[in-house]
Amino acid sequence: MNHAATIEAANERVVEKIAAAQPVLVDVVRAGDVIPELEEGKVLLHAGPPITFEEMTGPMQGSCVGAALFEGWADNEEDARALLASEVAYIPCHHVGAVGPMGGITSRSMAVLVVEERSNGNRAFCTMNEGIGKVLRFGAYDDEVVARLHWMADDLGPAIAGALATMPDGLALMPLIARAITMGDEFHQRNIAASALLFTKLAGPIATLDLEPARKERILTFLADTDQFFLNVMMATCKAIMDAARTIEEGSIVTAMTRNGKNFGIRVAGLGDQWFEAPVNTPEGLFFTGFSQDDANPDIGDSAITETYGVGGMAMIAAPGVTRFVGAGGFGDALAVSNEMLEIVHGHNSGLPIPTWDFQGACIGVDVRKVVATGITPLINTGIAHRIAGKGQVGAGTVRAPLACFEQALEALAAKYGVEVD
Repeated sequence: MNHAATIEAANERVVEKIAAAQPVLVDVVRAGDVIPELEEGKVLLHAGPPITFEEMTGPMQGSCVGAALFEGWADNEEDARALLASEVAYIPCHHVGAVGPMGGITSRSMAVLVVEERSNGNRAFCTMNEGIGKVLRFGAYDDEVVARLHWMADDLGPAIAGALATMPDGLALMPLIARAITMGDEFHQRNIAASALLFTKLAGPIATLDLEPARKERILTFLADTDQFFLNVMMATCKAIMDAARTIEEGSIVTAMTRNGKNFGIRVAGLGDQWFEAPVNTPEGLFFTGFSQDDANPDIGDSAITETYGVGGMAMIAAPGVTRFVGAGGFGDALAVSNEMLEIVHGHNSGLPIPTWDFQGACIGVDVRKVVATGITPLINTGIAHRIAGKGQVGAGTVRAPLACFEQALEALAAKYGVEVD
């Protein structure tokens, strides 16, 4: 039997499904209302493949503390940590149709974005971007962080939901994404254009809502000032698209890449829900004043779902300015990165042409066979969290996925198709 042809045909179908996706932003809701697992006692979602509280690095544990304080499960850090170690259940975001940035910690009362993949009918969820500074996703949990989470759940989320309610068919995201990539976004470290375009869609409807002027002003100012707001929308978008694609349970296309601070995990279309894991690497890049590589936490977060889809570090050439921000060089380096990434994917996404790449489409379909054959692993753009809980973000950089994940997946594929591996 020609297994290569069988796998290639399956990959073609997976990639066609990715390219044909029609994601739509439809709502912002309380997480527990759309993720029933969060209502089954004290439960938290986290980034990456499965992990216990004891195994979590400082930032993810800090995010858990913040979530416990936000939910009112504890009144102080000491009590929160005791409860988190003994009474709380932990579920990967990916297991319930969700994704989360950095620590990925999501609790039932947090507001989540809802993106529907219209061509397939599935939905995906992600918390909203908190802005910069000390934020929950980077492991901060002081009173300001908790207060902001309440404001996002009580004011920001309902306002965006109200704006979306004025759009009978929801907010179609692919036209916005296709415009933003021509304006210099790669959708992981740079979302300035997409965030601005989203603001133009939401600001008018929010302005008409029956809210006190001061509350409305704070909401609009936050959306206008938060350059990375679209990142979380893009994460939910990519999750919805890749989950739709993984309904084709054949082939060697990667459908998820994620990190929990301990392990890097991938899923593959032809291997269903199985995780293939290897120890994460630590990002390298540029650090804020007063911090250095010694402060960096190992790689963490579900945001690598953007690279899984084919943007982020895979599309560095779309945002060459990002290379300076993450310490990766200049235009030539951005071009070299995207050309290298092209060696490990199925091809180009014609729906996302990149002007600085001679209008070639973004990468699409990371193929485990090509990763192992070339030894080239996906490059991920990422924020860098301080290794100590509560310190927050200390820089931004890049990190490579470990090759061992892809080698394990290839061996499993060979076993599935009855191919002997030397």
